Amino acid sequence: MKRTPIILTSEQRQELEKFCNKGVHSVKLAKRARIILELDTSEGKKATKQEEIAKSVCVSRQTVNAAKQDYLAAESVAAFLQRKKRDTPPIAPKIVGDVEAKIIALACSEAPKGRARWTLQLLADKSVELNIIESISDVSVHRLLKKHNLSLT
Repeated sequence: MKRTPIILTSEQRQELEKFCNKGVHSVKLAKRARIILELDTSEGKKATKQEEIAKSVCVSRQTVNAAKQDYLAAESVAAFLQRKKRDTPPIAPKIVGDVEAKIIALACSEAPKGRARWTLQLLADKSVELNIIESISDVSVHRLLKKHNLSLT
């Protein structure tokens, strides 16, 4: 495996040091910045061994190697210090499009007999009863209504 040294310019070094020492950042990202600073071989410095970096930053050696590979693949220091955005959420949303519209229409309809108004739990139960959705909680109904600036009062 070919070893690629990390050689930082003074601007890159300053940006990483500033990231580590100032502001509020994710601990994971601050550790990644510290790892790259330790791996830097600019100005005739010798890079610290990965095992030593892992101990000093409190991560595994694989994390040190992964941070190095990510830094080498990144187009800039700023890109390296950003969290990766997910393409898709971890769980697909259940309330989308027509389901959302049907629940809102139900909330805007007349309350059931014997009730003065809809409650969040009644809306959730009725949505399941009418097969609008397989299952839904009153909290999800609340979020949906809040998202559209609707209330049950």
